Amino acid sequence: MPKGQPPPQNKPENDAGYLEEITKSVFRSGFSWQVIENKWPNFQKAFAGFDLDVIAAFDDDDLERLLTDTGIVRNGRKIEATIKNAHQMQTLRNEFGSFHAYLRSLDELDYQKKSKELQKQFSHLGKTGTYTFFWCVAEPVPDWEER
Repeated sequence: MPKGQPPPQNKPENDAGYLEEITKSVFRSGFSWQVIENKWPNFQKAFAGFDLDVIAAFDDDDLERLLTDTGIVRNGRKIEATIKNAHQMQTLRNEFGSFHAYLRSLDELDYQKKSKELQKQFSHLGKTGTYTFFWCVAEPVPDWEER
């Protein structure tokens, strides 16, 4: 893991938990992890507890609300990515039954291919963010240097 305090590993209980972890990975990119952790309760409130269906229904008024919310990091591209990622997670849930089932469908892939697949599916999730996401949700990852 990168230098600093690593996030805890915790397998999410549901799709909202997976969306929350993807969103954390997106917002951690370019920011101190501690800044994001300190603001995370505000993120949870601003993004309706990461309920996929609620976030996927966010409209321009919600986007404006989020862009003016001083309790969160007001990065428009990352906020829009979160909404887009909720839509994508709905699509995967509809196809596989749950996001966890989607992840299990990737079990035959090596880490590099699995990582690239997730990066194709989700907006603003790069190589490091994908690694962090997998690590945080207790999925197998290679050594940090081998990512």
